[in-house]
Amino acid sequence: MWVPPENIDPIQLLAPTRKSIALFGAVNIRKGRLVTQFEQKFNAMTFQNFLKKLIKRGARGCRIVIILDNAKYHHANLLKPFLQKHRKRLKLEFLPSYSPELNPIERVWKLTRRLCTHNEYFPTLTALQEAVSKQLLAWEKPNEALRKLCCIN
Repeated sequence: MWVPPENIDPIQLLAPTRKSIALFGAVNIRKGRLVTQFEQKFNAMTFQNFLKKLIKRGARGCRIVIILDNAKYHHANLLKPFLQKHRKRLKLEFLPSYSPELNPIERVWKLTRRLCTHNEYFPTLTALQEAVSKQLLAWEKPNEALRKLCCIN
């Protein structure tokens, strides 16, 4: 295939940065309701804060089972007293190594990237966070799209 030469070189816009922001998320696979929380980084304390948020948002009297990968902060000793205190309400289930396809939240992250970030230029980290936040806000209420996306038969 022949392409005519250009007079001006194409310019690729990018923001060269190593900055990042952490996003915790959990989806209620029965209702299709998403709970998320932005943090500065992933660690045991920020994970514990997210677990507190899940407990507050969960239905009273129902046990919350969370499917997790084996990130180091998920197994931190710092979490043990908190998990022991909330053992009747909260249960953590860990996936086998290298099996993210078994975790329903990974489907949500993939769809979020496709809807919000693919083929988009974000000049700042704040602009990226705002674009993603709009979609996450729409998924906070129960909805059929997330329920179908994450259903387990």
